[in-house]
Amino acid sequence: MTGSAGVPAGVPAAAPSVGAAAAEPAERVRFFWCEQGWVNGAVVPGVRLEVDGAGVVAGTETGVPGQDGDCRLSGVTFPAASNAHSHAFHRILRGRTHAGGPGSFWTWREQMYEAAGALTPELYEQLATAVFAEMVATGFTSVAEFHYVHHHPDGSAYGGPGSEEHAMERALARAAVATGIRLTLLDTCYLAGGFGVPLNGRQQRFGDRDAQGWLDRLASLRKAFAAEFDPAQVSVGAALHSVRGVPEAALPTIAAGLPDGIPLHIHLSEQPAENAACLQATGLTPTMLLQKHGLIGPRLSAVHATHLTGEDITVLGEAGATVVMCPTTEADLADGIGPAARLQAAGARIALGTDQHAVVDPFLEMRALEHGERLSSGERGRFGPAELHAAVSSAGARAQDRPEPGLEPGMVCDLMCVDPSSIRTAGSRPGQLALAATAADVHTVVVGGRILARNGQHTVLGDPAVLLGTAIAAVDAVRTTTFEGSPRA
Repeated sequence: MTGSAGVPAGVPAAAPSVGAAAAEPAERVRFFWCEQGWVNGAVVPGVRLEVDGAGVVAGTETGVPGQDGDCRLSGVTFPAASNAHSHAFHRILRGRTHAGGPGSFWTWREQMYEAAGALTPELYEQLATAVFAEMVATGFTSVAEFHYVHHHPDGSAYGGPGSEEHAMERALARAAVATGIRLTLLDTCYLAGGFGVPLNGRQQRFGDRDAQGWLDRLASLRKAFAAEFDPAQVSVGAALHSVRGVPEAALPTIAAGLPDGIPLHIHLSEQPAENAACLQATGLTPTMLLQKHGLIGPRLSAVHATHLTGEDITVLGEAGATVVMCPTTEADLADGIGPAARLQAAGARIALGTDQHAVVDPFLEMRALEHGERLSSGERGRFGPAELHAAVSSAGARAQDRPEPGLEPGMVCDLMCVDPSSIRTAGSRPGQLALAATAADVHTVVVGGRILARNGQHTVLGDPAVLLGTAIAAVDAVRTTTFEGSPRA
């Protein structure tokens, strides 16, 4: 189907829309009619979508009335958000790390280690299910989960007597299936506690014996997941924790052994202290160290990239790498403001992630990206609405090696519908809702043509707040120290 933009003729004044009294479609919806929709970078009225059996948009008409049997979506329908960087267990820390005087990323990290130490596969599945449900309810339909809690707390592998192989990874996969979110599990190599520093006691469960041991476990995990899960739902990518977490001696083995065609992510230059340590140990910045070993390229997603040199920016841009900014986390941790506009101008793609989940809200991430640019440059409009939607949607999907979500043929039918007349959005131009709305204005979320969230509730699992409260209480119950009593390093 094709069509053109224009004022829809014959649209009922009060077209029925998905609401509290509507029954949830048990199966994938074949036709959606959107009161307004984001098509080719602009909001147009009367958008009718045909969805095929794989959940992909097969045809799009614009400027048309709905037809009998269409599932009608009120407000403004945008491509759903793609979360390009997540640590699901960090959600435990929200609202718990702000006491005790001045601190930094490094003091926050001590509390993160305590949370990681409490996790079991059963607890992690419960917690991740709640976190992924929160994501879906707020407009995210895919997530790149940067996962490094691989083993028992003492470092021994799951898969021995009484435990399931890849137990923590399977817990995350089951959570994704339960919520319907598309999961790219980024299995993370984490071999050192710093340059020339071994893993400490609390990091033992993150590590593998060496680079080849990680590659072997990654291969085993990919084989197991390919046999158990639909790749459109759950896939496996790779990550290096950071240049301080993976010694330079391991990088040639990794570069030679990584499978072709899978995404590779890394925390890069998040902290000035990391840059200084890398320079002292190797004589190179983290970016140039990766470049030396052939790890910079189009499949790379550099997370944070907050403290870069001009040469770093040029190298990442010319390689066509993705840079995943996490603006609300970077603000929460006092990391700094990264050079997003300069990176984009150099040729890098900018994607967005929620990282430690200080908030889970695609609109606040978009807004924080632009606001950071305004504060650092003194100019407005460094990222316009179209660029912000691309960052939160298509760029994040590409960082996961997934098809883009949206309303155009060939895109997966992953949608988020926004109320344009709330207390936050009333009077806003529809095309500028990226700078006005919040997740509270997302009233319907569609994943692969199926409605999975409505009015802040997951259509299968119910209220994410209840799930989160129960899961966090369960983790707290097994912890030996409280957040408030955490050491401040």
